[in-house]
Amino acid sequence: MNIRPSLIAFVAAIACVGTGLALAAKPEVPTSPPSEHRTLSRGSVRIDGRDLQYTATSGTLLLRDGTAHPAASVFYIAYEAQGLGPRDRRPITFAYNGGPGVSSTSLNIGAFGPKIVSGLFIDHREIPQHLVDNADSLLAKTDLVFIDAIGTGFSRIVGSATAKDFYGVDEDANAFTQFIRRYTALNGRSASPKYLLGLSYGTTRSAVVANDLEKSGIKVSGIVLMSTVLNFPAITGGAGQDLQYCLYLPTEAMIAAYYEKIGVPAANLNRYLSNVRAFAAGPYSEALERGDTLSDSDRRRIAQRLHAFTGLSVVDIMSANLRVSPDRFAKRLLGDQRETIGRYDGRVAAPNVDPSGRASGLDPSTAAESAAFAAAVPSLLADTLHYIGNEKYILTSPDVNQQWDWGEAGPSGTNVTDDLAEAMALDPHLRVLSLNGYYDLATPFSGAEYQLAHLGVSPASQRQIAIRYYHAGHMIFVDPKARAEMKWDLDAFYSLER
Repeated sequence: MNIRPSLIAFVAAIACVGTGLALAAKPEVPTSPPSEHRTLSRGSVRIDGRDLQYTATSGTLLLRDGTAHPAASVFYIAYEAQGLGPRDRRPITFAYNGGPGVSSTSLNIGAFGPKIVSGLFIDHREIPQHLVDNADSLLAKTDLVFIDAIGTGFSRIVGSATAKDFYGVDEDANAFTQFIRRYTALNGRSASPKYLLGLSYGTTRSAVVANDLEKSGIKVSGIVLMSTVLNFPAITGGAGQDLQYCLYLPTEAMIAAYYEKIGVPAANLNRYLSNVRAFAAGPYSEALERGDTLSDSDRRRIAQRLHAFTGLSVVDIMSANLRVSPDRFAKRLLGDQRETIGRYDGRVAAPNVDPSGRASGLDPSTAAESAAFAAAVPSLLADTLHYIGNEKYILTSPDVNQQWDWGEAGPSGTNVTDDLAEAMALDPHLRVLSLNGYYDLATPFSGAEYQLAHLGVSPASQRQIAIRYYHAGHMIFVDPKARAEMKWDLDAFYSLER
């Protein structure tokens, strides 16, 4: 059964790659440098049957340019557990979302912080906005620092700095690296095991930040990549580049199975997925490599196999020349019902305003969760953290996204796998955990497998990489069952800290 949000009008891409929708975001105007400040509060949360006391710090840190002048004020929310041993030996995790141009809100009150928005991922009749204790918080394993990228949350450009100083792949990573260096030094956490946790474009950021930190002598114990995208060309492709279709096929097949378009019993799902993977890597890849030289009979044979895995008609697949884009798949899978499925979670469907499948339209899988986070932020800031900001809190910023400098190759040419490979070469003990949703049409799980298998690292470093999967979408944590499973995997990951 598909899950239908009733708040389609309120759409904000909280976790996105290449797009950004905001509550409200005017172009950034540099302001005079503010002072650093912070607000302290205390709380408790029950995790694993134990009441855990913690201190919450919400505040700002200034970043400086090459001449030591203030260039940005970065807002963060940090949680430190109490009574769990010396703080300088306790892991600390720096967490952030992607976009570019997305705040860390969803990771904080949707996933890992001690408070969470109630009632996520349901058929919303009302916007859930209450904050409740989060039994799946990571606070029992690691202290947490949620960082808002510049231009989001309360983070702002200041002084004489400009957007060009921060809105780019390298510039953004430099800012996060500087923040982490300052935060650990000012808070006595230089000796603490350090982890990076990024969602979506946040995984891209993590690869560069990890490399920058390692090269500057700061050891990173682990990197958590949620909804991984390191090599954009692999999953976005281009004219004459067919790899993306092979990498998206397993995700499309899992979504088709969810909607019972192909009649696979739940007990046989793993075997089915193995068959899809084998077909994608073998006959399908080989057929696409042959391009225009593929015979009509072979073309039809491949189309029939694709029909068996995706539920799309042979005619539709043939008309796409065997190359069904994720957008086309989203429009056509439930086309007979005049519905489209979500890019960020294929299990969410809504009326299709463009049955032809040409327009991308709004994504039905972001509406309800985005509304929930927006409604809960005032309570988090004022009631829970007792923090009063002087400016509007920006969940997502299209201005940041539109000004982003992807480099000469553009977003479809961005590839940071070399950064991750170099960081792992600098530190043979660096561990990587990739978390992926089966129903994510933005960053397909097979794409994560491909990217992490093609880092060019040693066999020993490859053994430091683990990949986990969940019956969830791009924002894995909005599904309660998947969030609990993810906590178990993350607890195990942190437990490996020596």
